[in-house]
Amino acid sequence: MLFARISPRELLASLGQEEVRQAIGISLRTTLTSLGLILLFGTPLAYLMGRHQFRYKKMVDTVIDLPTVLPPSVAGVALLIAFGRRGLIGGWLDDIGIEVAFTMTAVVIAQIFIAAPFYVRSASLGFAGVQSEIVQAAQLDGASRLQIFQFIILPLSRFALFSGAMMSWARALGEFGATIIFAGNFPGRTQTMPTAIYLGFERDLDSALTLAAILIVISFLSLLIIKLFISHESE
Repeated sequence: MLFARISPRELLASLGQEEVRQAIGISLRTTLTSLGLILLFGTPLAYLMGRHQFRYKKMVDTVIDLPTVLPPSVAGVALLIAFGRRGLIGGWLDDIGIEVAFTMTAVVIAQIFIAAPFYVRSASLGFAGVQSEIVQAAQLDGASRLQIFQFIILPLSRFALFSGAMMSWARALGEFGATIIFAGNFPGRTQTMPTAIYLGFERDLDSALTLAAILIVISFLSLLIIKLFISHESE
């Protein structure tokens, strides 16, 4: 029904609006940045959770999964209290001239907070699925830990890493609640596609429908790519 509501001509006309293009650009830049940081810091964490046993592991595991069940508005308030000008971290940063809340940095932090668990969970399951016998055989052959990780564990976990990254990116792209509270909804600065949709229902319905259609297509393609990858891996 959503696609039936907007014609191709209206879709192209809405894409020509500066505010729509800005929202798309900000969403792409921030989510790609968020994904890069999630991969950089989430992969070692996922490896630790998947391949090692340690005290309070269940507690750490619960903390990692917590953002997936928290209401996004609660996440936004928590981030604002932590990184706002009067927050414990934000107050210290403000003293040295670094502002976080209501900036593009806040958009990235909100996306990472909400989306990172999807990658860490998938990657840790992938790492845990690598058989210990294979790793031990490589150790007996003289392979270093880095070589084992690079040439054995990563290739064998590639599907879990890829699917987790795709799901994490798609979740970051659709993030709304934490973003609008922590980063605001300023066109050209912090307005992403989901927050632009929210504003569009009050100002310009056609632009809101255009962005909604784009997000549906991206979400569909993300899931399709993952399913095709699963199918290819199982052959």
